[in-house]
Amino acid sequence: MRNDKPNIIVDKTFNFSLIIIEFSEELKSEHKYEMSSQLFRSGTSIGANTWEAQNAESKRDFVHKLKIACKEADETFYWLKLCKASNHFPTPTEFLMKEIEVIIKILSKIIVSSRKD
Repeated sequence: MRNDKPNIIVDKTFNFSLIIIEFSEELKSEHKYEMSSQLFRSGTSIGANTWEAQNAESKRDFVHKLKIACKEADETFYWLKLCKASNHFPTPTEFLMKEIEVIIKILSKIIVSSRKD
């Protein structure tokens, strides 16, 4: 059953998804459909997997879902860095770049600390 208490990583990944949707729309408006699609899928998947982890059946399942979220975050970071480095794509904001790094660090820390218990 879902626990609706405040949860920093759930909130961060949800809000990050909203920002990724906006950036994906910006990419679409510049006819960069493939990159828009890649970023949309990986960027929103972080929040979806983090959300799903809140209903994990076991600690192992929880860690597994967060590992998937972390992999998606890493992939999203790659696509954002590619946009930033290329002259052919809009540049992601510094906030977006910093936020994905923070999300990766938080997810990694949760995974490591959850394995210790």
